[in-house]
Amino acid sequence: MALWSLRRRPGSTLGLLLLIILSYLVFRRLNWSTLILPGLMHRQLGLQANGPKFMLEGSTFWIFGGSIHYFRVPKEYWRDRLLKMKACGLNTLTTYVPWNLHEPERGQFDFSGNLDLEAFVRMAAEIGLWVILRPGPYICSEIDLGGLPSWLLQDSRMKLRTTYRGFTKAVDLYFDHLMSRVVPLQYKYGGPIIAVQVENEYGTYNKDPTYMPYIKKALENRGIIELLFTSDDKDGLKNGRIEGVLATINLHSQQELELLNTVLQGIQPKMVMEYWTGWFDSWGGPHNILDSSEVLQTVSAIIKAESSINLYMFHGGTNFGFINGASHFHEYKADVTSYDYDAVLTEAGDYTDKYMKLRDFFGSLSGSPLPLPPVLLPKVAYEPMMPIFYLALWDALKFFEEPIKSETPVNMENLPVNNGNGQAFGYILYETTISSAGTLKGFVRDRGQVFVNTVFIGVLDYKKKEIAIPLTQGYTVLRILVENCGRVNYGNNIDDQRKGIIGNLYLNDSPLKNFKIYSLDMKESFFQRLSDDKWDFIMESPEVRTFPAFFMVRLTVGSSPLDTFLKLKGWEKGVVFINGKNLGRYWNIGPQETLYLPGAWLVKGSNKIIVFEETMAGPVIQSTDKPHLGRNQYPN
Repeated sequence: MALWSLRRRPGSTLGLLLLIILSYLVFRRLNWSTLILPGLMHRQLGLQANGPKFMLEGSTFWIFGGSIHYFRVPKEYWRDRLLKMKACGLNTLTTYVPWNLHEPERGQFDFSGNLDLEAFVRMAAEIGLWVILRPGPYICSEIDLGGLPSWLLQDSRMKLRTTYRGFTKAVDLYFDHLMSRVVPLQYKYGGPIIAVQVENEYGTYNKDPTYMPYIKKALENRGIIELLFTSDDKDGLKNGRIEGVLATINLHSQQELELLNTVLQGIQPKMVMEYWTGWFDSWGGPHNILDSSEVLQTVSAIIKAESSINLYMFHGGTNFGFINGASHFHEYKADVTSYDYDAVLTEAGDYTDKYMKLRDFFGSLSGSPLPLPPVLLPKVAYEPMMPIFYLALWDALKFFEEPIKSETPVNMENLPVNNGNGQAFGYILYETTISSAGTLKGFVRDRGQVFVNTVFIGVLDYKKKEIAIPLTQGYTVLRILVENCGRVNYGNNIDDQRKGIIGNLYLNDSPLKNFKIYSLDMKESFFQRLSDDKWDFIMESPEVRTFPAFFMVRLTVGSSPLDTFLKLKGWEKGVVFINGKNLGRYWNIGPQETLYLPGAWLVKGSNKIIVFEETMAGPVIQSTDKPHLGRNQYPN
């Protein structure tokens, strides 16, 4: 019953209106299921499954949806992307809700700025879009741990996505907070949310038959009264269903359309919740693309089969910061920073051939002219930027928090930092002293650079679990810089995603002791402490620089900051920060070659760019007005 859509009934009194307002204020933090005022709502029916058709308020309704994740798009560009969705002929926005970003510490919630879910949903309503919400708690979404917060893994017995008490207790507290925000935005209370998903693709996980009924009840008990549905691919359709909940399917080709008739739910509306318009990329792999003509043919075939559809993704956006996920089946593969997905809109919101063809197609079904597509936001190539300041990691350690002292290695999630919630993202540095040469062995997740004093020796990772340590004279410090490259977001091994050094570290089969452990999460507070007077001018030749290291450059922008793409040719592997915001990772193994830099994150005048480079710095940072996401290849 959001106030922005409330209609007064004829003859209502001032006292009744005040009661409604008071109820609204109370409802936002209490259980709505006990406080609904019968007869005050002007929307009664909502989205319903009526035989083979969807009905919305008694009229036949087709869902023409598209996915945009608010947390992957700068808030300043939300309206632009949603207007482009409306102009493509779609009528419904779908979005995931990332628990790990909204509750970074247990009981501490963040729905501000780029995480303002309520503002995003209301903006969709203003533009004329309905909303399908996919709140999880697990969302996959190629995001770290499938959107589950890493602090859950502090419990060594944790069983994610089950009714294990340690998990459900955390879900209950999260849902208490989240649903107090979501409930007022439902259709029957005047909002745009017409349906809510129960978890995500559980049929392929299927570890606890009581889990999905628990999630369904958890939603309903907190006031979710709109249509509920599940979402599964072909392998999970049978096991992902719940009684009384509409089953929908995910697919990527016409060859899978027969699945529409095998959902095993009787005469019900057909819905493709995810038609994959492209695919995500992993470091070291190809850039996946999908031909626009094939996309149009499949979309047309789905509609011809009398099914509603959601395009996943309509606009992918960016895995800003360290939020990218990973896959680990035959081998571990971390996802790249770009979530362009070869979607209908590009990572920077530009139109594609898919957009133009789908706009023509959905326009032909509309019955009335579509809105004109918004003018594209301009892109620019700024002047090349030369690093002017430099600071070796070893010299920067004093600007991080004090190290933890521990007899044995501690994994990232169990570090006593962040008010006892451990470390979620970034790097972790382990230091200890050694007195002999030999073979170093350990299990490192995901990638650990090994140093003797400050000399790089090699890398420990999933494939390489031991390395030779040379003999040195005198006091020797062994350092291992471990990067969390992204927790697995899909599969049966999500319980096993703790990062750092796992277990003991051995030298010549003897466990090493007495560690200093630095939490290098590289939050904005660290860069605030790293003021300009703490840096060294770059005067020496590149050959004598010590790595890893931070480099600072200045980008001067005129009166109208515009979008651009940073290209770090000659640099090897690291992370880029602009005015304290984390743009994400780069790596010269590709396929991604540029990082998207939103103009909304730039300011007139001087902008500070800091690059954390692990191995080798290039002479300049280039800027281009076109993205380079790698060679093209169709997804399998």
